[in-house]
Amino acid sequence: MENPGNNRVLWAQILLVLAPSYVVFGYNQAGLGGLVDFPSWVQKFPETDTIHTTGARKSHNSTVQGAVVASYTIGALFGSLACTWIGNRLGRRRTIFLGACVCFVGQTLECTAYSLAHLVVGRVVLGFGVGVLSATVPVWISECCPPEKRGRNVVLVGMFIALGFATSQWVNFGFYHIENRAASWRGALTIPFLFIFIIMLTVFSLPESPRWLVLTHRSDSARFALATLRGKDVDSPDIIAEVSDIELALEEHGNLKLKDIFTMTEEKLFYRFMLCVMLQFFQQMTGGTLISVYTSIIFQDNLNLGASTSKILAACALTWKFLSCFVSFWTIDRLGRRLALMISGGGMAACMVAMAVSTYFSATSHAASIAMAFFVFLYNFFLPVGFLGANFLYTTEVAPSRLRVAMQAISTANQWLWMFVVAMITPVAIADIGWRYYIVYAVVGTLVVPSIYLFYPETMGRDLEELDEIFREGESIFDVVRMSKTLPRRRSVASRLAGEVEGKVHVEEIS
Repeated sequence: MENPGNNRVLWAQILLVLAPSYVVFGYNQAGLGGLVDFPSWVQKFPETDTIHTTGARKSHNSTVQGAVVASYTIGALFGSLACTWIGNRLGRRRTIFLGACVCFVGQTLECTAYSLAHLVVGRVVLGFGVGVLSATVPVWISECCPPEKRGRNVVLVGMFIALGFATSQWVNFGFYHIENRAASWRGALTIPFLFIFIIMLTVFSLPESPRWLVLTHRSDSARFALATLRGKDVDSPDIIAEVSDIELALEEHGNLKLKDIFTMTEEKLFYRFMLCVMLQFFQQMTGGTLISVYTSIIFQDNLNLGASTSKILAACALTWKFLSCFVSFWTIDRLGRRLALMISGGGMAACMVAMAVSTYFSATSHAASIAMAFFVFLYNFFLPVGFLGANFLYTTEVAPSRLRVAMQAISTANQWLWMFVVAMITPVAIADIGWRYYIVYAVVGTLVVPSIYLFYPETMGRDLEELDEIFREGESIFDVVRMSKTLPRRRSVASRLAGEVEGKVHVEEIS
């Protein structure tokens, strides 16, 4: 029977740290894109005005607008990379607290901006803090969860990103009707403060990662943290055995360094690193940021809808995305990581093809405009199935303990890099090449299914230490994939040790 103490701690981690972290992530990623057509915004920052300009001036302002929105992702890129140095030094909780403090400073700068330079500095600082959170929180959650709950708990990342997206669009729609007052966009930008405060006030009341504690030679503290997480006594055979399992896995890895990521020894670190990097590349270049950040602009520019109608449609589309995340929550530990990612990638590619075709005909056909809007909604169903949470989960599962933060940080930074590219070029691309822009994402999306099938091993239901064994014992990349699908789950060292301890206790009782 499941211990209720276990559930309480896990849900506290999810609701008090994971949820607010990724609501801040999603809200700030999507929020500014919906503010740039506010009359009060255009009045304060005329350099980004694409509403009342035409020709070369509009093209120039589109570039500036894209740069301002994308500056957030540059900060996030460097914030993620910073975790390769600070992640294992500070620990998971202190790194998360630092990220939240930086978010607070950046959000304050953004809300009080009175010049474009001031705004960009705020966006970069805010992005840095979000980058730290995005590289650390999934690692912390995955290292604390038992294997049977790891998938559904970490995949909640996508659900809360989507909640941030949807919240930002509804807030923007509401504040849009505060006419010609700076309070409209400034008020919209204050909402994330609530979530930042929650992280800062609660993170130290929750357990540290037991794997990080073992890594820093604090096994006694690791047993205490693990006992709190599992809802068991600190001297329980299961707790002692699981900590012993973690210690043994770390000993087998030896003293891995960051530079070892680029080697192909028996640990296959470079292969594992490329799995992480390419997965985050796919997440962006199948259209995730395009649809999340610029939905209202797509409806307004491609379908010639009014500003108010575009905003409410965008809010509905992103609310639908949030609701679709419940599908991923239900399927990720049933279908497995591979099938979820393939369904998601293939579905998004098909939607992008359909969006390109319907946008091409939308200028002359009202039915095509309706079809375009439908495929935006359908895309928002397929994205969360695999690429709005499972991508963060998978990268924490295939990375070894000593390099888990580093691999997660670099792969997340790679995601932010492509997010910057998409955010930067989208306003210009939509204005200049229209329907052809969606073909780029369709092409990348078609590569997802064969790539996942051929190169990505299944990780569902296995201990993190057991996955290390599969990578180590597989003679080749294809052998690793085969073993992950066909090899029965073996009893981990922890399970064997627990059985031995319990057997000894039973013999002593009989004696």
